[in-house]
Amino acid sequence: MRFLRLRVPRAWKRRAASLPGGVLVLLGSLPPAAAVLALLLCAQSVERTTAVPLGRQAPVRAAAAHRAARPAIVPRSAWLDGRTGRTQPPPRYDDKVVAVFIHHTDSPNGYACADAPRIIRDLYAGQTGARAWDDIGYNFLVDRCGTIYEGRAGGAERAVIGAHTQGFNHRTAGIAALGTFTAGVAVPKAMTDSIAAVAAWKLGLAGVDPRARVRLVSSNGLSRYHAGSAASLPVVAGHDQGFMTSCPGAALTARLPEIRQTAARLQGRPPAGKR
Repeated sequence: MRFLRLRVPRAWKRRAASLPGGVLVLLGSLPPAAAVLALLLCAQSVERTTAVPLGRQAPVRAAAAHRAARPAIVPRSAWLDGRTGRTQPPPRYDDKVVAVFIHHTDSPNGYACADAPRIIRDLYAGQTGARAWDDIGYNFLVDRCGTIYEGRAGGAERAVIGAHTQGFNHRTAGIAALGTFTAGVAVPKAMTDSIAAVAAWKLGLAGVDPRARVRLVSSNGLSRYHAGSAASLPVVAGHDQGFMTSCPGAALTARLPEIRQTAARLQGRPPAGKR
């Protein structure tokens, strides 16, 4: 029996050289035409396997590893209650959230937590009324019992552009503590824990460490920085670090290091000094 003699290209021979010895023995037992076909398939398989850039996959796995669980969030429909009588303009979005700004609402502290929806509704009425904003400025609000409320419309899980820190609303989220937290005022642990939980979740979606710093560019000269200038700010920052204000108050500002550490722990990050 005579077999057709086929010429094997040099490139295929080079690829065959990288195949395991057992495969080459198997190829030698086949008729020439079948061996050439098998050689081609094996060479293509090796090429596709070795072309996968494994190193580039690491950042994706690392980001996923540092995602925190989404905390329970009361939807805005629970406090808005359909009573506004106004048409809500469409929300605007960024690609991701890389920093959060912490605020206080400068409202009374002695409220019952059941009254939080009414308080938020009053804040909304003031900001969309006298101030003529398109919506409530904060993306999230947290009451003294630790209940988290969705603020600005557009979807809690999305990077909704807020109106919370003039000059630095892009790629950031605003989290407001219901109350006034000036020097000497007690800040409830339930409140700071929930603020940390929101920050950990939102920042984790972009793989951002709450204890890090971030470079943000000011879009408005009325902030602490000239329009177009870059600022290096903490990823979890107080309102006063981007805008000329005393917000979020000295008492809440003093709790920011703790909030950052709690948020990092919720993301599963190692303690400082053990990374």
